[in-house]
Amino acid sequence: MECIKKTVVALKNSKYAVAFTGAGISVESGIAPFRGEHGIWNKYEERLWEINYFIQHTKETWDMLCGGFYDTLLKAKPNVAHIALANLEKKGQLKTIITQNIDDLHKKAGSKTVYELHGNASRLRCTNDNSNYFAKDFNLKAAPRCKICNAILKPDFVFFGEMLPEYDMHMSVEAASKCDLMLIIGSAGVVHPAASLPYHAKRNNAVIIEINPNTSIFTNELVNIFIPMKSGEAMYKIENY
Repeated sequence: MECIKKTVVALKNSKYAVAFTGAGISVESGIAPFRGEHGIWNKYEERLWEINYFIQHTKETWDMLCGGFYDTLLKAKPNVAHIALANLEKKGQLKTIITQNIDDLHKKAGSKTVYELHGNASRLRCTNDNSNYFAKDFNLKAAPRCKICNAILKPDFVFFGEMLPEYDMHMSVEAASKCDLMLIIGSAGVVHPAASLPYHAKRNNAVIIEINPNTSIFTNELVNIFIPMKSGEAMYKIENY
């Protein structure tokens, strides 16, 4: 397809390319997106993801998280798209990945420079002293407790009502503002402030390339090259063109 060829040429000509990824890139790893027909919002009540509700109804929230969400997340493996992005980084064609995802799959695929706007579910954080732990080291069938102060641990991803990680957001804005190419993969563009980042790139006259089976908020406003494919199929063709 012509759009694949144009993308390969644009990546080769780029000096500072950035990937911006959303839930769509991880669907092929068996992780449901939050929105859409098979989205998490259709399975769980949205209030379960609010920080105040978590604090007040910890057992209910943990029962929900362990009732399939964490089992799926921790067992998931990177797919072709994650691996292709890691390979582009190794080749020097991709500088940074900015992700809205909490599944840790970019790092599992081998990507080194990854900014996680919404945190990472593979870690747990103490609600009292902010101690950090790996989720795999705990039995998640019940709400785990801090080994230092015995307070409840929470997943180290951003609940509604929490601030985004300051460092990751700062570095993401910096990367988006200086990139000359942004590859948007699997993001609907509806979650803010993350969805503002492609606009930073556009203001720097970056080439905006979108990979998405369906159009998004970005498609008509920002995108120079639109690739209407699943992320794995598109990234495989790009890497092997």
